[in-house]
Amino acid sequence: MSANVPIIRLIDRFGRLHTSVRLSVTDRCNIRCFYCMPAVDAEFVEKSRLLSFEEIARLASLLVNRCGVRDIRLTGGEPLVRRQLDRLIAMLSRIEGLADLSLTTNGILLGEQAWGLRQAGLKRINISLDTLDEKVFQRISRRSGLEKTIAGIDRAIECGFESIKLNALAIRGITEQEVGRLVEFALQRQVTIRFIEFMPLDADRAWRTDNVLDGDSLLQMIESRFGKVVPIPRDDPAQPAEEFLVGEGRVGIIRSVTVPFCDQCNRLRITADGSIRNCLFAKSETPLRDLMRSGANDDELIAKIQQAIAEKKAAHGIDQTGFEPPERPMYAIGG
Repeated sequence: MSANVPIIRLIDRFGRLHTSVRLSVTDRCNIRCFYCMPAVDAEFVEKSRLLSFEEIARLASLLVNRCGVRDIRLTGGEPLVRRQLDRLIAMLSRIEGLADLSLTTNGILLGEQAWGLRQAGLKRINISLDTLDEKVFQRISRRSGLEKTIAGIDRAIECGFESIKLNALAIRGITEQEVGRLVEFALQRQVTIRFIEFMPLDADRAWRTDNVLDGDSLLQMIESRFGKVVPIPRDDPAQPAEEFLVGEGRVGIIRSVTVPFCDQCNRLRITADGSIRNCLFAKSETPLRDLMRSGANDDELIAKIQQAIAEKKAAHGIDQTGFEPPERPMYAIGG
């Protein structure tokens, strides 16, 4: 990029600067978690309508070099089911100015791919782990695979990623029995675990407020097992997790429902089929794929991205009367 080309900051009408992108590489997944996907008959985008690696790299370069984006996280679906993902990571890791490249995965395929991902330039990795009980795992995911997930976590640790975090969804009636064991598991491996309040993004539309195991309840459970926890100041105000010292390790709480952090949001999302979404819960999105394929230049794409940011609402509205979840479930949006 020429030094004379100005950075076009992605600032919405509420003054929020967007420097972080969640980029979905596929809507397909190898499990069927009830909080994300239907048990059967999941509808997937035709592969020809997915962004190619070259299209993804073009958008990523544009966002970093022209719009000031600093970090990109690859998501899905399950990103590791996309073939040759390490090739895409190598392409993205070469983007000058990209400070951080990370990925979120369920871990089932991680044991066989972790080293290649690390060698390609992946810096950080988040791994979903809701339970350490195979029967509970199958209840949540409607598939088997806990043993492979744990093996994937251990392999990722061996590969020396700059950061490994475990993500556990906090669901009332399920997570209470898991909290102590999950924290102990993370402490033993010297990785951070974060508990994320259950959000209304399930394909079955079965979510209810009383399904949410809230952050205060989680902290009480952790303190009853491990003693008093010590809050750690946020390094970045846009960081969604509150972190706490627990023994010699860290535990995070993401109160996405009970204490939303929308006023500090710095994220935008790109779906696997190439649309910009300015919020997980947005009711609309701005298509980019067909523009790219019809020959749109960089300035035209940036104008569309700016349009999407300008339309962002002040908050997701989960706690407001009349809230309705987005039409797309989580797997079709990108985590």
